[in-house]
Amino acid sequence: MADAQGNHSLKVPVIHDADTLTFAEFVDAYQDLVARARTATLTTADFQGASVTLTNPGTLGTTTSVPRLMVGQGLIIGVGATDYPAEFRGVSPKRLAALGIGKTMFFSSTYDHRIIQGAASGRLLALVDAKLSGRDGFYERVFTSMHVPARPYGWEADYDYDPNREKGKPARIAELIHAYRSRGHLAADTDPLAYRVRRHPDLDLSSYGLSVWDLDRPFPTGGFGGSDQMLLRDILTRLHDTYTRTVGIEYMHIQDPKQRAWVQQRIERPYEALSPDAQRHILGTLIRAEAFEEFLQTKFMGQKRFSLEGGESLIPLLDHILADSARTGIHEVAIGMAHRGRLNVLANIAGKSYAQIFDEFEGNYMPNSVQGSGDVKYHLGTWGVYSLDDGLATKVYMGANPSHLEAADGVLEGIVRAKQEHLGDPDLPIIPILIHGDAAFIGQGVVQETLNLSQLEGYKTGGTIHIIVNNQIGFTTGPTQGRSTGYATDLAKGLQVPILHVNADDPEAVIRCAHLAFEYRNAFHKDVIIDMVCYRRRGHNEGDDPSMTQPVMYSLIDRIPLHARRVHPRPGWSRPAHRGRGPPVDRPVRGGARAHPRGDPRGRCLLGVRDQPGQPHARPGAHRRRGRGRGIPPTRNGPCRSPRCPASA
Repeated sequence: MADAQGNHSLKVPVIHDADTLTFAEFVDAYQDLVARARTATLTTADFQGASVTLTNPGTLGTTTSVPRLMVGQGLIIGVGATDYPAEFRGVSPKRLAALGIGKTMFFSSTYDHRIIQGAASGRLLALVDAKLSGRDGFYERVFTSMHVPARPYGWEADYDYDPNREKGKPARIAELIHAYRSRGHLAADTDPLAYRVRRHPDLDLSSYGLSVWDLDRPFPTGGFGGSDQMLLRDILTRLHDTYTRTVGIEYMHIQDPKQRAWVQQRIERPYEALSPDAQRHILGTLIRAEAFEEFLQTKFMGQKRFSLEGGESLIPLLDHILADSARTGIHEVAIGMAHRGRLNVLANIAGKSYAQIFDEFEGNYMPNSVQGSGDVKYHLGTWGVYSLDDGLATKVYMGANPSHLEAADGVLEGIVRAKQEHLGDPDLPIIPILIHGDAAFIGQGVVQETLNLSQLEGYKTGGTIHIIVNNQIGFTTGPTQGRSTGYATDLAKGLQVPILHVNADDPEAVIRCAHLAFEYRNAFHKDVIIDMVCYRRRGHNEGDDPSMTQPVMYSLIDRIPLHARRVHPRPGWSRPAHRGRGPPVDRPVRGGARAHPRGDPRGRCLLGVRDQPGQPHARPGAHRRRGRGRGIPPTRNGPCRSPRCPASA
């Protein structure tokens, strides 16, 4: 480390009680020491109590190291550079792979005979060798501790060269690619509540006669990834990134090869990180969604509102579908949904003003309202115009919904069909979006009836985007007690449509699914399903105590930070979608709430409450939001008359 004068010195702090730590705890303790060393905040206690010293001269290129034992040390382990043996460094990588020559590492142990005997030192080195070779399940334990939702490669001896065996490997590579396309979703990390390794035997290398020695050998791909030949390592990396990260895609049940090829062309690509501006925009929509729910929970504690907490990624999902619709000339987007999250969608997507929503919480309903039954606030609808900063816009319609969860499905499809016939545009520029709960999607017959009518000439609407807010519980019933299928979407496979299962705690993956669903709907005029797997932070309504009926689930939910999605990836939660893909947005995004064009969204909610005490707004829309945020200009009931509303100036 460098001191104030620029002089460098070696510091060897101590990780205490290392033998009692898991691998993740060891890494955290190590990172803590490094961080404090860089800020010169290490204390004397951080250098005391060492019994084993680990030195790594290999980072400097040193291949062989026998470090000197210092006074008071019982053991010092030296780790040299990891490289190919000197006699093979001039051999081409292709030849090295064919010969099965791998990199080697020199590992030395210098010990005090008064503390450690020679035989014990030898056994220690043998133990380390077994662990580094993965022969005692070491890497499985490391992956489990670090919450890596994948299975490590196992070490095994290479096969003898056999011409007949080599001829069959290209066919086995094709089988492996097909297995990932068909069953990769079964190994995807789509559950935001708990880490678990989801495996399937069809995805194991050993099932196809392949081993770790084949990783750096080239194989024909049959066009996979836009290449005729790739290293097995690169093939697996692309397959993992596409099918087993935080998105699980089901599409191989589609019989039309053109549709399957269309999906493959768009998803089997190298990963491209979103721009910082795009990440900030996603963060801004999440902040608005979370601030809205947080304000309602604080201001109207105990009142029923059927919050979206745990599934806030629905808001950026809808926001990007509307943005794509505006850019591609879609005339209108019609949304139908039940009560879960409805208030949040009304406020942040459909443009209903905060003041009107908060006034309804006070019991001041609009007596002349024609926006539905008017019985309770989370059944009302609205309409407005969604505008982008460049002036492009599309209409937004939110249909009213009665208490029967999915009753609005057929009604909304009928409304959209009538509007399409009135427009007479063969491109069907009105997109219906139906938002479901997971239990309702598979449990209510009206959903299956609506799906069945989707491709009939007299009823079709050019494709519906179905979004399932899958909080993994129906009232008080878990998935294993509520359905006989693995997914809530399994009965929809008969429609020959793609199904996208996505982890809601990866907002960027949610946005990618939104773009893919929008493009598929417009390309083939068929339905598409996004199964957004999330959780329900509170009970069925805010007056329930869910821990009484789901104690295990809610013990997991209680551990999740309240603002879990504001930083990518979540602190302490190792999301594989971010591993190896460059730095996530950190400091600029952390200040997103303060840098919001309207300031703190919670402050905006407070202004909405104070806007006109005791009087509802005279319109169902909301004023336009400036800056990067998108919004809704004044709608049919005239401009907002609030003195705080810019539209009234």
